Amino acid sequence: MKENEAGRQAELGREATLEAVLFAAGNPLPLASLAAIMDCEEPDVVELARDLQAKLTSEGSGLTVQRVAGGYQLVTRPETYATVERLSQVTDRHLSAPTMETLSIIAFKQPITKPEIEQLRGVRVERALAKLLELDLICELGRKQVIGRPILYGTTATFLRCFGLDSLDDLPQLPDVPEQPGQPGQADGPEEPAEPSPGGGSAQHENEQHE
Repeated sequence: MKENEAGRQAELGREATLEAVLFAAGNPLPLASLAAIMDCEEPDVVELARDLQAKLTSEGSGLTVQRVAGGYQLVTRPETYATVERLSQVTDRHLSAPTMETLSIIAFKQPITKPEIEQLRGVRVERALAKLLELDLICELGRKQVIGRPILYGTTATFLRCFGLDSLDDLPQLPDVPEQPGQPGQADGPEEPAEPSPGGGSAQHENEQHE
């Protein structure tokens, strides 16, 4: 029985087998896991993935192989976005502009605390953080060793996958723009601006004094 299965796999070819594995997995598979599944060495998997990507491109397929979050994933080609996007219209999971702004701050400044985010945005971010945690785009990384020990937030592997990044090193470089204090960010929906302390300090400083 196993010999018959091996014979059928040989007829399909290693590239087709890898394509089937990536399709069945859905999420990115680490290189080590793929090597174990394919019963080969990691460099062989890298070469197979490259060959599969070239094969799909030459055939005019709507799919391609992408290296994401340290692994490989079978994804749709960017040219198909306009059509594939209609699938998401049944359930709207788009992030609001304020929530996306909060996510951007976390991505570029992580690890970062809620008071630090609020200081940068000038508004409370409870709802934005709750939404990002619900979507598994951010996670708790521990606590900062300062007064009150606030929670530190950072991005997740889901964030990398959703934005097509292999690692945080792939984030674009931020331009050098001089900070202009006293210009709060856009309000996060109905959430109220972070109130300064009576002495003129930030909300974070006021909370730390109470604690």
